[in-house]
Amino acid sequence: MSEKLALWNGWLEQRMFVCVVSALLPGLLVPIPFVPALRTVAVFLFAYMTFVTALKTNFKEFCDVLARPWPVLWMLLLIHVIVPLVTFGTGWLFYPFSPLTRLGFLIGAFIPIGVTSIIWTSVVRGDVALAVVAVTLDTLVSPFLLPAFISLFAGRVVHIDYTHMLVGLIWMVTVPSLAGMATNDLTRCRLAGFTRSVGGVTSKAALFLVVFINAEAIGPEITWNLSLVRLLLVILVLVILGYSLGYAGSLVLKDRRRDTVAAMLFNVGMRNISFGSVLAVTYFPAAVAVPVTLAMLYQQPLAAVVSYLFNRSDRRTVPRPLERNQCK
Repeated sequence: MSEKLALWNGWLEQRMFVCVVSALLPGLLVPIPFVPALRTVAVFLFAYMTFVTALKTNFKEFCDVLARPWPVLWMLLLIHVIVPLVTFGTGWLFYPFSPLTRLGFLIGAFIPIGVTSIIWTSVVRGDVALAVVAVTLDTLVSPFLLPAFISLFAGRVVHIDYTHMLVGLIWMVTVPSLAGMATNDLTRCRLAGFTRSVGGVTSKAALFLVVFINAEAIGPEITWNLSLVRLLLVILVLVILGYSLGYAGSLVLKDRRRDTVAAMLFNVGMRNISFGSVLAVTYFPAAVAVPVTLAMLYQQPLAAVVSYLFNRSDRRTVPRPLERNQCK
């Protein structure tokens, strides 16, 4: 049975785009009453995905990342300086007379790394420990960076409920990551088969449900017209630029391994759009929230496309690290 599930897991990993789109389209097009409890379900699904992903790493690898902080710091610089600057220029190019739309673009670029970047890093067999450390550190620095950013670009002071955000991210990222790494160490990697079979299939089913729930949440807010199509095209360009800057940023790394490139692709390219949408709706006019929320339409499908292209690329250009087994 486990062998069949492992085959299914491998089949799904090669077709993640189909999996994500098959969840996104029904969520957007089929009206279902959105129940607030679904957000709680999504949190538990995130936590489960993170736990299964963390089973593929351990505390030694986590500490090794902390001992070599340059890649993480470089990613944070890309996320909070380079990407917002590129977004700022793109916003002025396409919407020179719409400051609220430009502000929405900027908020979407500046919010913390998306939790699912860890999951996608795992899908392409990237450096999961690096992804976990980047998400954790970005969550810690965001309470200081975001208010300063909003004050600078929007000219207002906002008081964000970071306690709620941090508690949510702790339950989605920190606790399941620590639990997964601890379980991996205690079992001496004996659950490696689980992550490739039962855990792999069920975590992808969890991702399907998370995408569906998020799509159901934003579906009623979308009114299709020409101006929306134009906005969607610009958002598509910005999301692609995020992933592209993640890859371009990896080119300057001295120790440029394939697993590091994978982590940079998804960490720099993905954002916590759910948090950004709540932030924009709470403190700004609806025009600011629209581009932030609509980015959800692209982030997961493009992550699936990026994972497909990354796995199909010539891996001789980015050397693979030796297989590690630190549970002996």
